[in-house]
Amino acid sequence: MDFNMFMNDVVNVAREDMKEAGYEELTTPEEVDTALSRKGTTLVMINSVCGCAGGVARPAAANAIHYDKRPEHLVTVFAGQDKEATEKAREYFVGFPPSSPSFAFLKDGEIVTMVERHDIEGFSPVDVMTKLQNIFDEHCEEI
Repeated sequence: MDFNMFMNDVVNVAREDMKEAGYEELTTPEEVDTALSRKGTTLVMINSVCGCAGGVARPAAANAIHYDKRPEHLVTVFAGQDKEATEKAREYFVGFPPSSPSFAFLKDGEIVTMVERHDIEGFSPVDVMTKLQNIFDEHCEEI
């Protein structure tokens, strides 16, 4: 297997992980604008192919939402793959530098907070899940 085929497999698995977890995949700037300008609470998972995305961020994203409070909208963009969509999403993250993997929490289209790569790398999935659920506790309604 050549490297490109291997990377395509890695990317496809990473995409499927998020879709299976219930996240809406945003691949164009237009999809990003539509999704991130919605009313309510939105969690954006900025996906990537690095080890801390697969080993920590994606498992945390999938499990954090099984909770009594959670965002109304769950979406994902893929840094390094869907470049224009990721750039458009980052326009919403005012005050935060580009970071992947990461999570952005928005309310009514405005950034509230982020869990950045330095909050993910070196932590366990449970640590990151707890960080996300603390945000949900503070900003989301019970479901």
